[in-house]
Amino acid sequence: MIELLIIKPSSLGDIVQALQVATSLKAQRDDLRISWIVRDIFAPLVRACEAVDEVFVFERSGGTKGFLRLMREVRRTKFDYVFDLQGLLRTGLMTSRTIAKKKVGRTDAREWSSLFYDEKVPLPPNGRKSHALEILLQFCGVLGAKPELRGTLKFRAPEGLNLKFVEGRSGGKPVLMFPDSRRAEKCWHGFKQLTEMVLRSDRNRKVVWAGSNVVADRGAFPAAQFLNLTGNTSLLSLPALVKSADWVISNDSGPMHLAAALGVRTLAIFGPTDPRLYGPFPPDAPTNHVIQAPVGALKLLTAKDVFARLQKLEGKGSRGRRSE
Repeated sequence: MIELLIIKPSSLGDIVQALQVATSLKAQRDDLRISWIVRDIFAPLVRACEAVDEVFVFERSGGTKGFLRLMREVRRTKFDYVFDLQGLLRTGLMTSRTIAKKKVGRTDAREWSSLFYDEKVPLPPNGRKSHALEILLQFCGVLGAKPELRGTLKFRAPEGLNLKFVEGRSGGKPVLMFPDSRRAEKCWHGFKQLTEMVLRSDRNRKVVWAGSNVVADRGAFPAAQFLNLTGNTSLLSLPALVKSADWVISNDSGPMHLAAALGVRTLAIFGPTDPRLYGPFPPDAPTNHVIQAPVGALKLLTAKDVFARLQKLEGKGSRGRRSE
């Protein structure tokens, strides 16, 4: 059995993409056991992923003592390979403290972390202009696997989880929206107006807002058609919640990447960041769609624009087609 340690402590979107890499590796190598170092706030999602066998929790607030305690725990296992998928000084130091036959990192690693690697994986043919997930998939080649998506990303659902309450009338799947993003410049502020348009267009439809931070709706929508789960969305239930949706409409964020990874119809709203590098992957999947703000300025993107794109996609039967 090959012992692999993946170091990818954060953030949510990056972790989702790294889990896709782990899933692809497991699909191509049946002799692989995967361990993972992850930040405490993201640990529940990594633990729930079926491709991961063991999780080591990094408590960022633990300081030097917490770091050393974590590495003592990690050093109890002798790994065949360590993959530093993050490529920063902190993860480079983690790599240096592991016991492993080969320590592998990114060619584009920063903060001197590359000093701690035995090997660096090459960039894809398009170099730094490649999608972020394509860059991570290059690690597959170290184990003789193809650098492409294989297998199906799966998560163990919490025992007793029941999401009937998010369904619309007659059991219809909801439109799931994530109105927040970790970075302010990625936050589009038209979700309230978009929700009004969606609900007004179909009285049987339900819209659910979700996310880790509270976004107030101020009681603007009828309870039968709307549910606000922002600030009350656990990582454990997030995959099942996303899978329950008809559409996921989201800023450039971790939940957007999760929806794309799970094959749920996704409409991603982009501003200043480049969707060719950070958009839903793969970009040619029939369920992945992007709308980008004019000149990258989210304040110039109206709810009417987004709603029109949604209607167009649904009108064209977007389950099998992709917008350009």
